[in-house]
Amino acid sequence: MPGVERADGDDEIVIVGRIAGLYGVKGWVKVFSHTDPRENILRYSPWLLHRGGRWHEVALREGRRQGKGLVARLDGCDDRDAATAWLGADVAIRRGQLPPPAEDEYYWADLVGLRVETTEGVDLGVVDHLVETGANDVLVVQGDRERLVPFTPGDAVLAVDLEAGRIEVDWDPDF
Repeated sequence: MPGVERADGDDEIVIVGRIAGLYGVKGWVKVFSHTDPRENILRYSPWLLHRGGRWHEVALREGRRQGKGLVARLDGCDDRDAATAWLGADVAIRRGQLPPPAEDEYYWADLVGLRVETTEGVDLGVVDHLVETGANDVLVVQGDRERLVPFTPGDAVLAVDLEAGRIEVDWDPDF
């Protein structure tokens, strides 16, 4: 899941997807979801949609799985032309809409921006984003160069300190 941003005002928001296309003629849109499972994006309403340099609150009327993807109908989108206005918009929710993570679990958005250091104190850089591989998630760390560090708590990842903004890893800096 991409990082945390601020909406208009001080509300902390989390980007959970994107309007990826149009579906039919009655205002439905195709949705690319960053949530796991992907259908979880349909549990949240309202959505914050980014357009014209600002966030707009839009209620989710309904949504469902369609083939291998998801489709949704938004308040105010009663035809294809209205839905076209949201094409490509990021979909976000307010942080308070998320359930708290379980102990020793983290939202990807919480990990983005954290400093990554080895057990010897070598600074590897900052988490730019994460990638899901199937076997485990991978931290994409940007520093003097890009490094891919498996997010495997107790193995490569020894500690995550959200308060300090730091992840300690057992990782060879030359790798």
